[in-house]
Amino acid sequence: MEHEVFVPVPADRLQQVLSDPEQVAGAVPGLQRDADESASPLSGRLKVRVGGHTITYRGAARVAPRGDGSFAIEGEGVEVRGGGSVKLSLTVRLDPASAEDGVAGDAGTRVIFSGTGAGEGRVAESSPQAVEGAVRRLLERFAEGLRRGAEPEPEPERAAPEPVEPVVVEPVEAATVFETEVPPSSFEEDDDVDEVVVPPAEAAHARRTMIGRSAEEVDHAPPRGRYAPAPAAESLSTSATLRWAAPAAAVVLASAIVVGRALRRRR
Repeated sequence: MEHEVFVPVPADRLQQVLSDPEQVAGAVPGLQRDADESASPLSGRLKVRVGGHTITYRGAARVAPRGDGSFAIEGEGVEVRGGGSVKLSLTVRLDPASAEDGVAGDAGTRVIFSGTGAGEGRVAESSPQAVEGAVRRLLERFAEGLRRGAEPEPEPERAAPEPVEPVVVEPVEAATVFETEVPPSSFEEDDDVDEVVVPPAEAAHARRTMIGRSAEEVDHAPPRGRYAPAPAAESLSTSATLRWAAPAAAVVLASAIVVGRALRRRR
């Protein structure tokens, strides 16, 4: 089988990518590399769509340069779910595009794949046309990966500095001593120092007390509020109780003495 893909990248850049196994592994579509760092960069799992089936292979591949400027790719793998296997042997040749192709000589490269492959298991159950179509799609995507790896990374754009507007400072005239305003004094001439300030609570109590009463009643009325005298203790009931309790106690005591003497005489 032979398949050709045009890549708009110079041939020398594609040769640099194919000479680096890490970059080749990044160009293989759908490759899940092994986590083991000691393993080959081109080892891992690869999913392939053949006809109406998706087959996952586990294996490894090797890339080696040849004397004529081309590269040899050898790979093999086994089915993850099943007992099938595949083997692939490819030769990758890079030809700079000429004027006959309608482009400039240094505008791109023709990547030509040629080789053979064999498989058994699930891939053998599909038709040869389905297998060939799957291989061509895989090679086209591989060439696209080589193009991405060969293109130089764009340099980050540097943002232009924003223009700084000049700051205009207006001159300020210094004020003289005679033009400075003097604040008014806190002591006013009309302040009445001798004025007696009456607390609002006492003034309200006095107004409520004197409303409706004559001047004589106000003068002789006892003070109220917090100036009123404390009420006298209620001693009337206590004195009356003591007045009747003392004679009764004397009578009881005298009766007890008389009864005691009478009992002694009878004995």
